[in-house]
Amino acid sequence: MASRDPRWVLKDRPSTTLIIGLVLTGICALISFSFDIFNGEPVQFFIALALALAPVPLLLAAVLALDRMEPEPRSNLIFAFAWGAGVAVLVAGVINSLNLHYFMDTVKLSQDSARNVAATFGAPVVEETMKGLVLLGLLRFRRAELDGPTDGIIYASMVGLGFAMSENVSYYLAALSTSGVKGLAVTVVLRGILSPLAHPLFSSMIGVAVAYAAQRGSERVFLILAGWSGAMILHGLWNGLASYGGFPGLVVAYLTLLVVLVVLIGVVFRDRRRIVALIQRYLPAYEPTKLVNEADIFMLSAFSRRRQARQWAKAYGGKRGLRAMADYQLAATELGLLHERAARHMVDEQTFHEEQRALLECMSTARGQFPVPSAHARSVAGGTPPPGYAPGAPG
Repeated sequence: MASRDPRWVLKDRPSTTLIIGLVLTGICALISFSFDIFNGEPVQFFIALALALAPVPLLLAAVLALDRMEPEPRSNLIFAFAWGAGVAVLVAGVINSLNLHYFMDTVKLSQDSARNVAATFGAPVVEETMKGLVLLGLLRFRRAELDGPTDGIIYASMVGLGFAMSENVSYYLAALSTSGVKGLAVTVVLRGILSPLAHPLFSSMIGVAVAYAAQRGSERVFLILAGWSGAMILHGLWNGLASYGGFPGLVVAYLTLLVVLVVLIGVVFRDRRRIVALIQRYLPAYEPTKLVNEADIFMLSAFSRRRQARQWAKAYGGKRGLRAMADYQLAATELGLLHERAARHMVDEQTFHEEQRALLECMSTARGQFPVPSAHARSVAGGTPPPGYAPGAPG
């Protein structure tokens, strides 16, 4: 028996390190916003802040919708977003400003030329490096959370959304201060409506590379450098086309991002099939425990059937039944991923058995809380899934 609550393997508990990290990122965000306030009127700042915050819930929902098979710990997601919105933006802003002054004062470029050069060749290196650091931190300290490319994309998107939100405040404020409402409207359309996923897409190059690096040993450095280079090149291409290409350049830039988005969505769907294959490969061995059977594996192998099972659990068991089914699905998925990590030698034998025992206890507890309609009690006792649990499952 486990010596502690088996839900430790599922439940995300904020650590002292996380709390300290969130405090530091919050301070950095406040410092960054204070610069924006000093550069404009307070009223204009709050208008810019409101416009930058407005699309964030929708964008977060879109990103997290990709993370339903094996949701990442909330604390990790919050920290990634906060890092992008605080530390990454502040440091990148300072360095980008120094680069701009270097091109103007030392290289003797005009202000417009200096901005274009800095945006095309300097900003991508600085910004992608600052965003990528949090992904390297996950690889170093939370490697077990990087179970595949989907995880890398999710974390990269979170840090990218945080960065874009804070950066948009500065852009909106500058547009409002220099060009008035008309300039603000154009900037909001270009940055907030037409390209809200630009930074997440740039950073996803690093995220995918880091996730693959987590599964490998000797190729790590090469993979990370390749992902980092891809992020900087894509970012530089976007800024360069926007700076020098005019309207045709913008069209090419948007089409490029669209292609990248489609490819990444394809990567996510392929990763889902990999996780399903793990469930189908490793969970049948646990059938003698009575914690999983053919119907359960059938149910766990598709999003539509997982959703059907949760709806069934809620219909007969209310919120308690829904929570039990969600816990069961998560624990069973984590069990399949745990076996993959063990096969790749990412966890030692002691850790494997400790987590395996905790996940099985979670599955046992959750299964004990499944609702059993009285009309189907006899068939359920005989091992037959009740109607509505997993339509089409083996009897």
